[in-house]
Amino acid sequence: MNNVVLIGRLTRDPELKYTQNNRAMCNLYLAVDRGYSKQKKMEMESQNLQTADFPRVVVWGQQAENSSRYLRKGSQCAVTGRIQTGRYQDNNGNMVYTTDVVADRVEFLSTNNSQGYSNYQNNSMNQDTYRDNFNQDLPTNNYQDSQNNKEDDDYFGDDFSEIEDDGRIPF
Repeated sequence: MNNVVLIGRLTRDPELKYTQNNRAMCNLYLAVDRGYSKQKKMEMESQNLQTADFPRVVVWGQQAENSSRYLRKGSQCAVTGRIQTGRYQDNNGNMVYTTDVVADRVEFLSTNNSQGYSNYQNNSMNQDTYRDNFNQDLPTNNYQDSQNNKEDDDYFGDDFSEIEDDGRIPF
């Protein structure tokens, strides 16, 4: 099984290119933290050792165009896809081996005030107006409205009871 799930921040702006067949391809360069404890991370950094990995992610088609449009350096995103290895010969005749993540799906977790979003916000309407206009067009859902009117504390009823922390739970 070849399945990858990554969450990280872009180390540079996305690079959008088009193939000869006019198919969009975008390279994303992610910084993915290795998940060390704070103490271990500080120890490794003091020894100038890496605490993150920097995979190249290749995105195709409409997702590539959207990634280029809405992501910028520093943006956080989640990627699901697969590992793909390759090789080629450079100009000096040396064999170069590559490892990439080919994305099946890219989710934008933060856009870091990307140009596309800020253009939308500046050229369109403020968020409150958008929210009001958006909610006007939604059909009413009587079941959901009746559920929202219930008290939050009464949501679970008698199904749950509070447990006191005796110090054995590690979080």
